[in-house]
Amino acid sequence: MSVEVGERAPEFELQDQHGAPVRLADLRGRNVVLVFYPLAFTGVCHGELNAIRDDLLPAVADDVEVLTVSVDSVFAHRAWADREGYTFPMLSDFWPHGEVARAYGVFDEEKGVANRGTFIIDREGVIRWKVVNPIGSARDVTEYQKVLTHL
Repeated sequence: MSVEVGERAPEFELQDQHGAPVRLADLRGRNVVLVFYPLAFTGVCHGELNAIRDDLLPAVADDVEVLTVSVDSVFAHRAWADREGYTFPMLSDFWPHGEVARAYGVFDEEKGVANRGTFIIDREGVIRWKVVNPIGSARDVTEYQKVLTHL
């Protein structure tokens, strides 16, 4: 079951690519762009995360936190972040496998990975916008920028 716009975002705590815990509750007071993607080192994911690095991050306000999530391990995230220069938190939903993706309704049980779901969460922890694309269909980060300008 997917979470909907207007609902409180499901809480979570996951490790980033450096092994540091990241809790959604700790980000109250900031807008959060929560980006689920299937797997590290894959073509469409690479393009999307590069767009986040190159286009979204330079354009967002200081009160915006961008978090990416996949079922890859902390170690895979670290290797990919180091190789590509990703400085945003890359969160591991490795174990329990896909638990956070399930909570947001974007886990593909058959494939064992997240669909391409993006949730924009406001300063109070409420989902204000979402988009979910099939695994092979990239998202447009300029849409994130448009939504963030109205929060």
